[in-house]
Amino acid sequence: MSIALLQDLHLLTRDGHLNADARRKLKQIRHLLGLLRPALDDAMARTDDPLIVDCGAGKSYLGALIHELVLAPAGKGSLLAIEARPELSAQAEQRAARFAHDRFQVATGAIADVPLLRRPSVVTALHACDTATDDALALAIERSADHVAVVPCCQAEVARQLEAARPADPAIAALFEHPLHRRELGSHLTNVVRGLALEAHGYKVTITELVGWEHSAKNELILGKRVHRYSLPARARLRAVLEQFQIEPAIVRALTARGLDPRAAPEREPGERGDAGNTSDAGNTSDAGNTSDAGNTSDAGNTSDASHASDASDAGDAGDGRS
Repeated sequence: MSIALLQDLHLLTRDGHLNADARRKLKQIRHLLGLLRPALDDAMARTDDPLIVDCGAGKSYLGALIHELVLAPAGKGSLLAIEARPELSAQAEQRAARFAHDRFQVATGAIADVPLLRRPSVVTALHACDTATDDALALAIERSADHVAVVPCCQAEVARQLEAARPADPAIAALFEHPLHRRELGSHLTNVVRGLALEAHGYKVTITELVGWEHSAKNELILGKRVHRYSLPARARLRAVLEQFQIEPAIVRALTARGLDPRAAPEREPGERGDAGNTSDAGNTSDAGNTSDAGNTSDAGNTSDASHASDASDAGDAGDGRS
């Protein structure tokens, strides 16, 4: 791993040392890359020219390190970093040119507006603010990405919806009577619904913490591996959650707008059984590591050196707030 690249990313100081902020970032990136590595390895093994899409890339910490540690050594594949802010896109392009990252591309614009020339193997979003995470998940689902990994950032939308909700069950209403509880429950429900939406579209989902809470409060990691076309039980559970709390989060609206409503019974192909949606896609049989549990957040050995570092200490650190 290039020391110069780590310095350019401000993950090392100019004299090559770690300060407290850089140490926190490195710890997070190392964990994230360790958890991503099985999915990346699966993509590299399965596809001649895998496409990795980093949504809301910010300063492109994650994309630069994936290029350096995975794509460049393999000599194949490409990474597309999507960022809405032109100044951050320009910085990422200039860095790619300086370090000869010829497999690194940048697209400036909203996630939903950037066209992809081929199906992505892996879609990531690290601390993409509020509903930008939902745009990344919708892109992954719409384009049938094999793997998806997101670490959500701030998420206030559902809390606002809960403020207007009037559930009939007083026990449910008591859960979010106070503003603080609405924020906390809204954040929790947002990620519950995101996981169910992925399951509804055939992904095997693992939700765990990225690193210890002392490093970042924005710490929830959602991993998905596509193994089926859809899941009817997940769709039923999703409908129940939405109806109970009287909410319609952005991921549900985004997928519905694309004709992929995760609540609805999917159209079945001729002769297809309609039980649990066990209609596996060919080739999506590798284990690919998205069965990680909380133990996979340990520091140990997921990546070997400090370069397997992680972007995103908080919403501002890695140019998050990505749209």
